[in-house]
Amino acid sequence: MISMGPQHPSTHGVFRLNLRVDGETIVGLKPVMGYMHRNHEKIGERNTFLMNFPFTDRLDYLTSMGNNFGYALAVEQLMGDDAKPPERAEYIRVIMAELTRLASHMWSVGFLLNDLGAFFTPALYAIEERELILDLFEWAAGSRMMCNYFRFGGVAFDLPKGWIERCRGIVNDRIDAKIDELDRYLSENEIVLDRCKGVGILSPEQAVNYSTAGPVLRASNVAYDVRRAAPYSIYDRFDFNVVTGPNGDLYDRYYVRLLEMRESVKILKQAVRDIPDGPILPGKKSYQIKVPSGEAYSRVENPKGELGYYVVSDGSGTAYRYHVRSPSFINLTALEAMCLGHTVADVVGILGSLDIVLGEVDR
Repeated sequence: MISMGPQHPSTHGVFRLNLRVDGETIVGLKPVMGYMHRNHEKIGERNTFLMNFPFTDRLDYLTSMGNNFGYALAVEQLMGDDAKPPERAEYIRVIMAELTRLASHMWSVGFLLNDLGAFFTPALYAIEERELILDLFEWAAGSRMMCNYFRFGGVAFDLPKGWIERCRGIVNDRIDAKIDELDRYLSENEIVLDRCKGVGILSPEQAVNYSTAGPVLRASNVAYDVRRAAPYSIYDRFDFNVVTGPNGDLYDRYYVRLLEMRESVKILKQAVRDIPDGPILPGKKSYQIKVPSGEAYSRVENPKGELGYYVVSDGSGTAYRYHVRSPSFINLTALEAMCLGHTVADVVGILGSLDIVLGEVDR
């Protein structure tokens, strides 16, 4: 028996793996989580509905805008037409969500290669682009990572003058070339191929049975994306493809994320071209909202996978019940199946290919 973690540079946070090994070969694995539990869901039943937005930022703290998006949609279901976002707000929401996907996938690719021993070069290439996106977030929302930007019925602030022009320049003139560069450096690299091809295979049947989501599911050749399967906001207006991988191995999980960045750029080019003028909220900004009694479940295709929020309102100022379906937590259930028969060194890469964030695992 070997304990990997909870303080370990390759577990992506305070997370422990109990490994059962025969020599170097994995014959059993148990993920142990809960070291960072923050009581998010019970706090969500104490806060007012608006107060929960900055708490959702801190789930997957790399995908703040996407976390806001899912929560906003759940409460907007309960509020009905009073919280229907204006056209401009819908475009801003999609732009922020796809910039978030780019930033998250860049981080994921860079750190996966870091886990595999490539050290700084891929991570630095990826982080440079992520920093430009965080500059845009800071300019619009006032914060780089904990953005607290969405509101019921729209967004907190309109985009500053010049923001769209800078965003347009990044998505039209820069990001494609950087993705090409990563692809050229990494995808045919002999060490990457040796460490990733045929490692950590998850079959389509296993991926579905374990309820995996996002790139982990699609890399197992299951073409399921919430933006296509159950379109929300204005995603049905955009032309993009659902990317899948044929083998369900570590390499496909890397390459699906790379190709998904290309699809996000495709959506962003359409969105920054077509964004209209107009209001960003259906009425005046308010710090007191009324949420009718009822229950709602919303889901969005976050960078890690399907992020769901279940909210029950009893008509008071706080949620009666609040629950988060986090993709990082769900995807970990398949980790043992991927690792059996591989070596301890492979476990590091396989875990990295899941792209977990512990703030979302433990909540």
